[in-house]
Amino acid sequence: MKKISFYTTALCMGLTISLTSCEDMFGDFLDKAPSNELTEEQTFQEWETTRQFHFDTYNYLRHGACRINNSWMDAATDLAVTSYTNAGTRLSFNIGNYYASAGASELTATWEHYYRAIRKCNMLLERIDNVPKPTDEMDTYEVNKMNYKGESRFLRAYFFWELFLRYGAIPMVTEVLDPNGDLLSNYRERPSVKTYVDFIMKELDECEDQLMDKPAETDRGGRICKPMARALLSRIKLYMASDRFRSESGVTWADAAATAQSFIDDYGNLYSLDIAYGENMLKNAHEAKNPETIFWRNDVQVGWSAIVNDTPVGEGGNGGLCPSQNLIDMYDMADGTSPFKIYDETGAPVYNGLEPTVAQGSTYNDAAPCANRDPRLAASILYQGVRWGNGQINVISGQRDNPTGNANATRTGYYVRKYIPEEILVNNHTGVSYRNWTIIRYAEILLNYAEALNEADYDANKGTVCGLLDQIRHRAGITGNVADRQDLDNQAAMRNFIRKERTVELAFEDHRAWDVRRWNVAEKALGRDIIGTEVTAGNGDEITFTRKKAESRVFESKMYLYPIPETEVWKTNIENNPGWK
Repeated sequence: MKKISFYTTALCMGLTISLTSCEDMFGDFLDKAPSNELTEEQTFQEWETTRQFHFDTYNYLRHGACRINNSWMDAATDLAVTSYTNAGTRLSFNIGNYYASAGASELTATWEHYYRAIRKCNMLLERIDNVPKPTDEMDTYEVNKMNYKGESRFLRAYFFWELFLRYGAIPMVTEVLDPNGDLLSNYRERPSVKTYVDFIMKELDECEDQLMDKPAETDRGGRICKPMARALLSRIKLYMASDRFRSESGVTWADAAATAQSFIDDYGNLYSLDIAYGENMLKNAHEAKNPETIFWRNDVQVGWSAIVNDTPVGEGGNGGLCPSQNLIDMYDMADGTSPFKIYDETGAPVYNGLEPTVAQGSTYNDAAPCANRDPRLAASILYQGVRWGNGQINVISGQRDNPTGNANATRTGYYVRKYIPEEILVNNHTGVSYRNWTIIRYAEILLNYAEALNEADYDANKGTVCGLLDQIRHRAGITGNVADRQDLDNQAAMRNFIRKERTVELAFEDHRAWDVRRWNVAEKALGRDIIGTEVTAGNGDEITFTRKKAESRVFESKMYLYPIPETEVWKTNIENNPGWK
């Protein structure tokens, strides 16, 4: 299958549009034939090339694995480190250097990437009504045109939202700018947070009716549909009600709760929690019959080269994303009890040095830190002794997955399992598997609802909140009910518990960096030391786990937002974000 790509520059595009072949990444609805270069006018003179132009915009949905110079966004949080020394996050975010070239693919290229995508959306919306009707699609033309408009509005809203998370309220370009003019002459003033986000929320609300129903056909897997608009709106309402944005946005916790509830009421019958936690989220939502995935980037099957950077060194990989002991400590016991006594506003245990205080009566054992834990730990993380791939994980110093002298070996005593399809490792790594990137899934909607209800009125909503959390925890295999716990008897304790639940459920899905920012706790979460373990062998079968500091981190208040890329500041004199020059 071939796909045509239309490449532009940020906010400007020459009169010719380059249509080049690249591998199909979204499904059969993007099947295309090769094409020569077309001008803009030629592109919108035919329905087929217009259709191709629109579907190419889906290319701008990003995959989160290894996005930042072969490292993940979660490696810039307290959830993980990257093993190899040249990883993007290690040389930028984690040392407080937001101008480092190693992090440019996230810190600066994001600006151009999404403005390119937004310009494509603007162009489609401006030109599509004047494209001649196709003679072979007369019966479906009006519906298709309405869908394409709705999809473009959704994608534009999503791209603006992604820019907002990183740079704050920045110029909202909703027209196709003249590539021969002063492109930003009318876009130097930054709007208020309310103006910016109100526009996004209005677009999502209005485009929902223009979108198709959730498609059942495999060949339309990944197309934007009605539930996606409501799901993204739920996320945005939750963020806007949170501590960092509430005073500026005017969105309340009740608003956020109502939107999450409306998704459950209107679309909940189309989605459910998948019993195969951590497995089917890798798959194509339609081909694998995954009932949980709502909004995702649909890719073709991949092989060894796609996972080599994040596979344990004993399997022949480069180590890559290594979960922290900080994350391990956030998982409850399998019976639903907490291993540790106190949790803070980031969702993490409170530490005395490198050690959290074990809860009275807990069965947690530091000599076997992963034993009898929440099953989501084993679904997401590879640890000492677990069988995986073509062998058994062995991170004992000097052994298979932690050999002496291997610079890429784990720095924490753990490797990542989530998003690393084991099927690829068969027959000398010749297998293939889907590795689609999930953007929103049903568990997030339930977590959004639980958090908003707790913040709106703990006393009135505790029963419902506990029930929502139980759905997620019981699906994973945890026994015990949240309502039976004695340590969640006030709003603050429940708040910290929900934050912990959100972190472990959505680990490595690109949530933590943004959650701790919206909660206004990023200095604490992203500036703390990263803890790992040193695993050593003793006499006989005795194994010792010793906590150690794996990495120091730097996070200052100005890092809640990225600096505006320097070239944009120089060109436009746009106001930079606080603390950045």
